[in-house]
Amino acid sequence: MPDMDGFREANNYGFGQTSQFDNFHVKGASNLPWGMKDRLSRIFNPKTGRAVMLAFDHGFIMGPTSGLERIDLNIVPLVQYADCIMCTRGILQTSIPANINKPVCLRSDAGSTILTELNRNVLIDIEDAIRCNASALAVMFSAGDGDQEAITAANLVEAVDMGNRYGIPVMGVTAVGKQMARDSRYFALASRVCAENGASIVKTYYCDGFEKVAASCPVPVVIAGGKKLPEKEALELCYNAVNDGAAGVDMGRNVFQSESPAAMIQAVHAVVHEGLTPEQGFEMFKDLSK
Repeated sequence: MPDMDGFREANNYGFGQTSQFDNFHVKGASNLPWGMKDRLSRIFNPKTGRAVMLAFDHGFIMGPTSGLERIDLNIVPLVQYADCIMCTRGILQTSIPANINKPVCLRSDAGSTILTELNRNVLIDIEDAIRCNASALAVMFSAGDGDQEAITAANLVEAVDMGNRYGIPVMGVTAVGKQMARDSRYFALASRVCAENGASIVKTYYCDGFEKVAASCPVPVVIAGGKKLPEKEALELCYNAVNDGAAGVDMGRNVFQSESPAAMIQAVHAVVHEGLTPEQGFEMFKDLSK
């Protein structure tokens, strides 16, 4: 490990300067193989370089939480408005029609209701991900969480190795360790570690100073929606994130627990891809909710 004595805080982020090496619409993907680029292009719109992902993998540790009691009734009607869906293989195979023609970011680590090593040290078989036609694998990384950091880092590296073998990108999903604060320093650290270990996408949280998180991560950062917010606040979150450098959002509860989920995901899509302000997005939400 590098000697931390004399460590100097990062301060030169080059805000507003585009990379001299990117000639592809997905950040950091210029030198990837064709198959990897093809899958990333399914997730990130080639016209905007951004993505609206619909996450409904919560049940693999939370069970049938509000809004996810019936995937076929509550989630399937929303899929048409998303650029990509994020779910587990069990839900994909039992509840999502195979003709939806949407890219899948497949939750690829194990889940259980009790947080144990199982959650963080078991990956699904890469051949099963291929059978599911996954466009990306989603794997958790928990920085600052004692032994679990080493376990999840090893898990992430294994997923990247498997994905590289078959041209499937990996999304590192940052979890907040018990010893870490939910701030830009932590999220920049966790996001950079994911990218340095080979993740092609990072999912993390929005925070004050997020522009530093996005600028210092050499791959696209999508933000997690987190807990349910009032609709206008959730649209403000999306707007602020993309304006601070996020390549999109991976929304779950802020969509499927909304009073009008279909209207909400369409408003989110317009904010992310069309540049609507939160006020315009909220007016769109209200109009579509009628």
